[in-house]
Amino acid sequence: MPDLLTTDWEMGKIADMQPLRVMTVFGTRPEAIKLAPVIQQLQADDRFIPQIVITGQHREMLDQVLDMFNIQPDCDLNLMTQDQGLSALTASIFTHLDPVLADMQPDWLLVQGDTTTVMAAALNAYYRQIKIGHVEAGLRTGNKWQPFPEEINRRIAGVVADLHFAPTEWAQNNLLSEGVSQSIIKVTGNTIIDALQQIIQQPIPKPIQQFLDEKQIHKNGKKLILVTAHRRENFGEPIESICIALKTLADTYQDHIEIVYPVHLNPNIKLPVNSLLNGISNITLLPPQEYLPLVHLMKNAYMILTDSGGIQEEATGLGIPCLVLRDVTERPEGVEAGILKLVGTQTETIIEEAWKLITDRDTHASMAKAANPYGSGQAARKIVSHLAHLG
Repeated sequence: MPDLLTTDWEMGKIADMQPLRVMTVFGTRPEAIKLAPVIQQLQADDRFIPQIVITGQHREMLDQVLDMFNIQPDCDLNLMTQDQGLSALTASIFTHLDPVLADMQPDWLLVQGDTTTVMAAALNAYYRQIKIGHVEAGLRTGNKWQPFPEEINRRIAGVVADLHFAPTEWAQNNLLSEGVSQSIIKVTGNTIIDALQQIIQQPIPKPIQQFLDEKQIHKNGKKLILVTAHRRENFGEPIESICIALKTLADTYQDHIEIVYPVHLNPNIKLPVNSLLNGISNITLLPPQEYLPLVHLMKNAYMILTDSGGIQEEATGLGIPCLVLRDVTERPEGVEAGILKLVGTQTETIIEEAWKLITDRDTHASMAKAANPYGSGQAARKIVSHLAHLG
């Protein structure tokens, strides 16, 4: 249905218009989570003909989200292959997406974030002179190597985008400083909050509740520490340093903390993590978790250690203190809010900052506040409304 703010004149104009064909293209779990609320809004609005295309860049983790949000793709390129490099993936997206764009002829293509799928799909649409909307536009670190390759992916998408959906004023200012016209920037909030509000209402999965009960989390002051670390720039020595810090913390606070680490399947992460942390009594290594159990682990965490971009936003939204295992972040709003703290990957720094949160209630309380700079959960509605009025 049209947006409630639509005027009678606009209603008459809309009645004479053909529905806009809006194609969403995504390939990873974070993209799917953040685009799911937008797809839901498009599907509920007769001003649009939604077209859903997935590249399958991350196959298993992507499929979990599709099932959870009941999203049925119109086209599945299924491009994931084992140990696929960035060049091969990029070439494959170009080769396989182009005939789909030619066949389905969307009026708009929506991409979200900064993956290889985003960069290649945006360029492909540009070549075919299809209008491009970039969701979560304007995030920057200023360092083309951190995160790699995401910083360059989102910059390329931004160069060709016709409409920039910036999640915050800070992201908008980044775009303005790069010469993007104010008229094509829309500050919407971040759709991760829309998705998080949906998922957090669902009951905690039984395996997660059983795990919390078995480990006696929240009993006698026992604290859950959730860890996720998988980024390319942390392959090698950085992930080893992170694991040594986790081992030291586990040994130091053996009866007081339980460290839970859902381990990415990439062998550059899986092998060193299992080698250094497997068998430690108060460290639980899990396979990659579906979004629902992961959200409930976050909700029950005393603190989070992560190099993930999305989890920085989710931790901020939930008010869970989060130590960011990176030197720079494109999400400084959470740092300014006081919930995120950049700690890098040096063993000593991670231990010191985690120690402060574990032992000092005032330090923890000062970070554990639900100040949320990413909006109120209305980002998807705003995005769809802007598309309708500018389409």
